[in-house]
Amino acid sequence: MKSENQTEFHFHPFSTLPEIQLAIFLLLLLLYVLSLCGNGAVLLIVQIDHSLHSPMFFFLGNLSALEICYSSAIAPLALVNLLSQKNATISISGCGTQMFFFIFLGGADCVLLAVMAYDRYVAICHPLHYKLIMSQRVCGSLAAASFALGFLLSLQLTILIFRLPFCGNNEINHFFCDIPAILRLACGDTHVHQVYVFICSVLVLTVPFLLICISYAFILVAVLEIHSSKSQQRAFSTCCSHLMVVLLQYGCCSFIYLRPNSIYSPEEGRVMSVIYTFVTPLLNPMIYSIRNRELREALHRALRRRALSQEK
Repeated sequence: MKSENQTEFHFHPFSTLPEIQLAIFLLLLLLYVLSLCGNGAVLLIVQIDHSLHSPMFFFLGNLSALEICYSSAIAPLALVNLLSQKNATISISGCGTQMFFFIFLGGADCVLLAVMAYDRYVAICHPLHYKLIMSQRVCGSLAAASFALGFLLSLQLTILIFRLPFCGNNEINHFFCDIPAILRLACGDTHVHQVYVFICSVLVLTVPFLLICISYAFILVAVLEIHSSKSQQRAFSTCCSHLMVVLLQYGCCSFIYLRPNSIYSPEEGRVMSVIYTFVTPLLNPMIYSIRNRELREALHRALRRRALSQEK
C-alpha cells in the first residue's frame, strides 16, 4: 500500500473487449442525446408558450432543466471513458466536483418529483382552491426549497467524504464518482460517513417517495369518484405512468444507497446507475410531458409557426 495520499483515480472499464465497449458507448450516447432533445424541447416549449405558464408546467420546466444538468454531470465523462484506449483518470478535485453536482442535482430531482405529486393532488382534490394554494410565490418557494435541500446535503456530504485519506487502490469500479464506489477506496474509518449517507438517502429518497405515494393515494380516491369511465381510464393511465417512473428511479437509487456499503456490489451498482443516470432522464419528458395534451398542442403550434416562418 502506498503511504502517500492519492492525487487521482482511474475508472474501471465496462469490459476488456473493445467491441463491447463500443456497443455500450453507442447505446449510452443514444440515450443521452434523446434525453437532451426531449428535456430541451419541453423546457423550450414551456418558456415560449404563454398558455403553459401555470404551476404544473413551471415544475415540468424545472424538472427538464434538472434532468439536462443531471445527465450532463455524468454522461460526457462516462462516454469519453468508454472510448479511451486505457483506463481514464480523474483528479480527486474533479471527482469531488462530479460527486457534488451528482448529489445536488439528483437530490433536487427527487424532492421536485414529490412537489409535482403534491401539485397534482391539489389540482385534482382541491380544484376550487388550486390557484390560491399553488400561487406563484408558493411554487417558486417549493422549487427553491428543492434546490436548496439538494445543495446543502451535497455540500456537506461531499466535503465529509473527500476529507477521508485515499492511500491504497485508486481504481473506481464504476463509470463515475459514485458515493459507495469512492467510500470503498478510502483507507480510513468510514462508519460515520456511511451513516450520514444513509440519513441523506432517507431525506431525499424515502421521505419524498412516501409523500408521492400519499399524494397519489388521495388522487386515486378522487378519480374513483368520477362517474365517467373514460375519464377514469385516462386518469388511471396517467397516474400509473407517473408511478412507474417514480418506482424505477426511487427503487434503483434505494437499492444502492439504502443498504450497507459492506454488501455493495460494483457490478449491480453500475447496472442500477445506468438506469437512473441515463434511462429515467429520458423517460421523464416522455411520461410527465409528452403525454400531456396541453404540451403536445403547444408543441404542434410551435412547429406550425416554425414551418410558416420558413415558407415566408
